[in-house]
Amino acid sequence: MAGKSKPSAKDQKAPSKEKDPEKAKKDLKAATSINVRHILCEKHSKKEEAVQKLREGSKFDDVAREFSEDKARQGGSLGWKVRGSLDAAFEKAAYELEPSTTGNPRFVEVKTGHGYHVIMVEGRK
Repeated sequence: MAGKSKPSAKDQKAPSKEKDPEKAKKDLKAATSINVRHILCEKHSKKEEAVQKLREGSKFDDVAREFSEDKARQGGSLGWKVRGSLDAAFEKAAYELEPSTTGNPRFVEVKTGHGYHVIMVEGRK
């Protein structure tokens, strides 16, 4: 048996009674743009602190204001982004996410050349 390898993008969510995340991915309609928020951290340990806060029930926008190290400090909002306008790894992870709210976020973690991201999507069209 091979050693454990940690995937670069892990689909996670705050505790809820929603349907199976794998089924939800299959049910997503194709989108050409998403309304996306993120938390960007240079260090893995800081990203882990942010993820722990989310798991404990903190709102995504509050955690983004506290932990994010980029210009999108207004709750981590990047606004509406069309396909092809984001880093490839970030975009792939984000477009696979089901929309959620900042109060009960579904999020994914991904590492890019910019650092460690925690991503959530608020809308798709």
